[in-house]
Amino acid sequence: MNAEDLRKKSVDELNQELLDLRREQFNLRMQRATGELNRPHEYGRVKKNIARVKTVMSELRAKSENE
Repeated sequence: MNAEDLRKKSVDELNQELLDLRREQFNLRMQRATGELNRPHEYGRVKKNIARVKTVMSELRAKSENE
């Protein structure tokens, strides 16, 4: 997932993407806590994707306020 793909989505789609990523982050956190996490880099990937989505949402919010 990159920022350009996210910028093409609507606000509703971004909210859904954020919700999905939060669920995935929770599941990975539970797996890590129980020692079942096979690929620890996945947690960092999801965390960065959440930040990307939030950044794009902030950009859209700022853009709509300036108009």
